[in-house]
Amino acid sequence: MRKIAEQIFLAGVEHVLPDRLIAQQVNREGSLLHIAGRTYPLSPDGRVYVLAAGKAAALMAKETENIMGDLITDGLVVTKYGHGSMLSRLTLTEAGHPLPDAAGVEATRRMLALARRAEKDDLVICLISGGASALMADVPEGATLDDLTQASDLLVRCGADISEINTVRKHLSGVKGGQLAKVATPATVITLILSDVIGDPLDVIASGPTAPDSSTFADALTVIGKYALGDRFPAMLLDHLRRGAAALLPETPKPGDPVFSHVYNHIVGSNRLALEAAARRAGELGFEAHIITDALQGDYSVVTDFILHTIEEAPYQNLAKPLCLLFGGEPTLQVSGTGLGGRNQHLALRLATHIDSAREITILCAGTDGTDGPTDAAGAVVDSRTLPDARKKQVDAFDHLSRFDSYHFFQQAGGHIITGNTRTNVMDMVVVLLPVPGP
Repeated sequence: MRKIAEQIFLAGVEHVLPDRLIAQQVNREGSLLHIAGRTYPLSPDGRVYVLAAGKAAALMAKETENIMGDLITDGLVVTKYGHGSMLSRLTLTEAGHPLPDAAGVEATRRMLALARRAEKDDLVICLISGGASALMADVPEGATLDDLTQASDLLVRCGADISEINTVRKHLSGVKGGQLAKVATPATVITLILSDVIGDPLDVIASGPTAPDSSTFADALTVIGKYALGDRFPAMLLDHLRRGAAALLPETPKPGDPVFSHVYNHIVGSNRLALEAAARRAGELGFEAHIITDALQGDYSVVTDFILHTIEEAPYQNLAKPLCLLFGGEPTLQVSGTGLGGRNQHLALRLATHIDSAREITILCAGTDGTDGPTDAAGAVVDSRTLPDARKKQVDAFDHLSRFDSYHFFQQAGGHIITGNTRTNVMDMVVVLLPVPGP
């Protein structure tokens, strides 16, 4: 069952590989560019720039090169270390994620410089995926990269959701929150987006570099206050937010701003697509598959209770064939221990401590990007034998939970899902398998 759960998960991942999605959604016929059901004429006098950022950016860019060919004038790709690909027409930079670094700052500077070159007849194709918010790194005047890194670490670890994190990020940046689109005005901007955010909100995914931003400096300060970060937040960055809230700095461009009159954003990949592919694979393997939600969110403890409640409510006694329950989304985890792990491993371990040993339940929790927290694991798979087998090896699940050390638990007890870098990113998936009850 563990191997089957992994097959189902990998089927979902394979369906949202970036090059595959771009090939499905983008087609060029001479001077016409067809994207996600819409046709864009290419100006004979215009230039084409490609700007890509995110964990999936390299494969998105590679397929875009295949489609656009020598029409591409120039372009730049910034992705996470180890996520690059060979490109023939675009410049590739690998940079820090989830914490920004100098390579990301330099790549972002060059990206903005390219965008400023764009003129009225030009086309700017932006390729955006999860991780772009950290990779497109820039620092407010007077602050340092260390300030930005410290702020990013505080935001990632405090338990804030991605919308809250990106509200702050947008107001510490000159590229996020619609500002890339503003810089590229008056060119036409077409953005292809691989969503890693629940509900696919354009202004939140990657901090919405080409989307209108409805959040404000005041909202960013509210996030800082909500998570009591004020005393630890870098002083120069906090001062920047306060000056913005006092209208001493320009706001991010809002809905209705004319800078968006020639900007077109398209979602080309999402968690829902991955879940649908996983459900098809489960059906092929003989399971009755049900997608429960693609909006799994909130603290991991609440998510644990929701998954367990869903299992309890399943028509377990009336099954004619085994059941596969699929969940997608992105729980949050407020880390207070000193251990190593990630939200998927921690969620899987907590679920393991609640599985009834009398029922043959198998649960896989993993990130579609192949990385869970600062580890080499995508997540973990557990079942009714996980805790008993761990006890035989003298590995204490509850101790590892309390220290937020799920990685070392699974390293010793077994159960890690190791996929390597998948080069895509559409949040997390949970696969629950329930067998047909015995007579």
